Parts: sequence; C-alpha cells; structure tokens
Amino acid sequence: MSLKHSLKTVLACLLPVMGVLPLSSVAHANVEVPDTLTWTVPFGVGGGTDVWARFMSNWVTQDLPGQPTVVIDNVPGGGSITGVNLFSKRADADGDEMIVTSASTQYPAMLRDRRVRYHYADWELILAAPTGGVVYASSSLGQDSDSVLKKLASEEVKFAGQTPTGLEMPVLMAFDMLGFKISPVFGMKSRGEGRLAFERGEVALDFQTTSAYKSNVTPLIEAGQAVPLFSLGMMNEDGHIERDPSFPDLPTFSELYLAQSGHSRNDEAYQIFHKFFASGYAMQKMLLVPKDVDPQLLEQYRQAARTLADDPAFLKEAEQKIGPYKLMVGQKAAAHLQSAMQLSETQHEWVKQWLMERHHIRLQSR
Repeated sequence: MSLKHSLKTVLACLLPVMGVLPLSSVAHANVEVPDTLTWTVPFGVGGGTDVWARFMSNWVTQDLPGQPTVVIDNVPGGGSITGVNLFSKRADADGDEMIVTSASTQYPAMLRDRRVRYHYADWELILAAPTGGVVYASSSLGQDSDSVLKKLASEEVKFAGQTPTGLEMPVLMAFDMLGFKISPVFGMKSRGEGRLAFERGEVALDFQTTSAYKSNVTPLIEAGQAVPLFSLGMMNEDGHIERDPSFPDLPTFSELYLAQSGHSRNDEAYQIFHKFFASGYAMQKMLLVPKDVDPQLLEQYRQAARTLADDPAFLKEAEQKIGPYKLMVGQKAAAHLQSAMQLSETQHEWVKQWLMERHHIRLQSR
C-alpha cells in the first residue's frame, strides 16, 4: 500500500470522528500552552507591582495545561514607561510573553505622554486586580466626618502628595469636586512618606490604599487621632461605583458628590474622574498579552483566571497578601478597560486645563 493511499485511509477514518467533536475541542487540540511564560514587570524588584506579579505567578498557571513556568523579567525605568515601550516593540504573538501593568503605566497612556510608545488597544486583557483606598483627616479638624467635611470646605488644609499626574490624580480631582480647600505639597517619594507627614502633624489630610490603611491608619483611627471620611469605592460589572467591601460603613466619594444639588454621573468632571478611577484603582494591576495571540490560547488563559478568581484557597491567601478584592476577567473587564483608557479630545483638554490651573503643570502630550 502506498504512503499516499495510507494517508487517505487514515483521514477517512478520522474525519467522521472529528465531525462529531465540538469545534472548541478540535481547536484547543491544536493550540498548546507554552512551557515557559515570560512576564515583563516594568518596575524594580520588591516594589508593589513586582510583589503582586510574583504572588500571582504562583497561582495563575496552576489551571493551565502543563502548569507552565513563569519567569519574571524586571525592566524598570521611566516610571514603568521604559519596560512597557520595550515590551510593545519586541513581544511576539506566540502567547509566551505577557506584560504586567499598573496605574503608573495606564495614566501616562491616557495623558498621551510623549514618552509613551505603547497602546493598550494592541493588547488583550487576561485579568485585572482592583485596589481600594480611603481618605482620612486629622481629628484636630473635628471629631466626626460631618464636622471635618464642613471644615475642609471652609479652611485651607495641607495634603502631602507625590505628583498630580500619578496615582493620587483622581483623589485630587475628588477633593476639588467636593469643594475642599486643599493646599497640596508634592514631592513625597511614596504614600507612606505622606502618611508619616500626617503623623508628624505637618499635613491634616491623607489618603492610603487599602492594605496600607488597614495596617498603618487603623491604629490612628482607634487612638482618636484620625477620622475616616470616604473611600473611593469599587466598580461593579455595570461600571458603577459601589461601597468598598473592605469599608462597607464608609460612604464613597461618588455618594458624597452625587448627593450635592445639581450633580450627576453625566457631569464632565465626574466622568473624567471615573475613567482615572477605573484604570488606576478598579483595574490597577493588569496582566495582558499581544492582541494577535491565538484566540483559543487567549481563552485558555482567561479560563484559568476565571477558575482562579473563585478558588477559595487563592482568595484566602490573596486577602492577606494583596487585598480582599475579586479579580476582573473576560470580555466585560476588557470592555471596561477600553472605555476607561479612552479620553475624548474634550476630556483630554479638560485634564490639561485642570493640571495647569490647579497644579501649575503644563502637560507635555502628543
């Protein structure tokens, strides 16, 4: 029997069998998960995003075929822009290269920073992890939140920050939208440094993300030295901001803002705040792959993330290590990301004007 005839016989036997298999089974059979995945982390070793990536890398692959090895490639520089530019230029679509981003990566892209050579539209989202945060004030301004909020609207108070174009940007927007008379002092190397300035009495208003707030600020609250005012909240699947499950008794900024007469979610300032909140907090840490990766391979990655999001063992350890928030996965998460990252020309101009008028910063954008 000739080789050609043998092949015809084999195909004749296989085709009827393949005909009764689900198409997805046939497709998945042709797409293998790489043995090694390289995650580019555009920050130095030991930073918040690096810690997150190393923790997640131990979990994300456990539900993938073969449980591939993850190699963390730290490429710091330019506040994450250097490493992400490099990834955008070099990463192929084989599915073995992924990028880990944070708010420090999202915001420059939204602001059209001239240094940015990457576009989120060129990537597909595998998963996103939220974080929360709380604004609190010195009890010298009042013994309860109502009295403090009134004082902030009538008396100038200092706030220690890093930069108005960084993670604090939506918080600073929130202050202005609530009518606070804030005198920001920039140049802090971290939010931790801002908290220490608060503890020394140099500033009377501060903001910390969930993990830092719980470990470092809760004792100040219990000692009567600080008063919690509001949380930033959490974004639900419909894109609306709800109360943070870590702080269910605290109102969100949105609640306070929308309670004011004449304010709505359609206000331009609120919509811009919402975009920076979504990309910087609701989806602060992200894992993405190049857009041209095989759709079946992408679905395997996303399905592993969905399984992980409901894993009790992961949730228990994650609550201790990175926060008590549920991962965002799939098309809805991707749609929220796309919406958040796009500022219209009018919205971009609003941000430029706000930075110039409020913080004397001329945005160098493309």
